[in-house]
Amino acid sequence: MLNKVLGALIATSLAMPAFAADLGGRVLNIGSDTTYPPHEFIDDSGAVVGFDVDVVAAICERINCQPNWVTTAWDGIFGALAQGEFDMVVSGVTITEERDKIVDFSDPYIIVEQGVLMRVSDQGATIDEFKNGNMKLASQTGTTNATLGEELVGRDNLALFDAFNNAVVALQNGDVDGVIIDSTSAAAYEQEFAGELTVAITGLSSDPLGLVFQEGDGLQDAFNEGLAMIKEDGTLSQLTIKWWPK
Repeated sequence: MLNKVLGALIATSLAMPAFAADLGGRVLNIGSDTTYPPHEFIDDSGAVVGFDVDVVAAICERINCQPNWVTTAWDGIFGALAQGEFDMVVSGVTITEERDKIVDFSDPYIIVEQGVLMRVSDQGATIDEFKNGNMKLASQTGTTNATLGEELVGRDNLALFDAFNNAVVALQNGDVDGVIIDSTSAAAYEQEFAGELTVAITGLSSDPLGLVFQEGDGLQDAFNEGLAMIKEDGTLSQLTIKWWPK
């Protein structure tokens, strides 16, 4: 019997990490463009909420840290991180080779597809109609969405905005005819403006999102450990269902 108990304890210890990261209750300033529902946005009470916010909170519970969200413009957000204005950036950031040259990424915490949000009256339109100039596409400047949009339809057929919510307003006003955006966020706008806007084109690409750190910062290792924990215990799956209920 004793041998069985010892065997179970050994098996359990081998399955667990050799150590648990502990940041000692450190307050982390997190730069974020909080205009990207449901990843991060400001609710009616003025609090920063969203899927990414919940993911970071869950990780911090495991590695003993306190998130302090700092709203900042997307343009220049990585430069501000490099200058030490933030400890990390969490803003629905796609992991790319180009960005990885200047920052460090966590392991991916979600995979998203890019699609086109359009007015319901225009659903059925194709990318070709944007390519030939009959329709105008929009996106947020400096994003992978904008990069893909330019590749698909050309720069002349792509309008760029400082924030996605401004692009969505332009879509509602008829100034543009589609917004190329991550499908996770497009679904939130589709729900908010049901009957008016819809995700009409999907599956343009699949992109991994990651948490962002200064190059060489040990926070990356701690957050990867915490991320692995919330994946393993089912918390990440629960948060995904919370923000994108089927």
